[in-house]
Amino acid sequence: QVKLVESGGGLAQTGGSLSLSCAASGSTFSIGVMGWYRQAPGKQRELVATITSAKTTNYKDSVKGRFTISRDNAKNTVSLQMSSLKPEDTGVYYCHTLWFGKDYWGQGTQVTVSS
Repeated sequence: QVKLVESGGGLAQTGGSLSLSCAASGSTFSIGVMGWYRQAPGKQRELVATITSAKTTNYKDSVKGRFTISRDNAKNTVSLQMSSLKPEDTGVYYCHTLWFGKDYWGQGTQVTVSS
C-alpha cells in the first residue's frame, strides 16, 4: 500500500506562482512514475505532468514552459512548481502513482487562479 499526501496550492492571481508537494509513505520501494493530475469543475481529470524514477519528465502541452515537476527519490516526494498561472489552471490537483498495477491518489489540493 502507498499513501500520498499533498500540500500547497491555494489562491493566486493570473501570472502568479504556486507550488505543490506530495509525500509518499508506506510501501514506497519500487515506486516508478509519479505524476500530477487536475480536475476542473464539470470536467474530467486530466494529466498535468509525470516524472519517472530516472527523472524523465512529461507535460501536458498547455503547461509546458510554465510548470516544472521534480522529485526526490530519497525522500519519496514529488513537487510541481507552477508559474505564469492562468485561470484555466484552476482545479483540484491530485498526486498519483501506479504501484504494482494499482492506482494510488492523494486527497487533492485546490488551486484557484483569479483573473
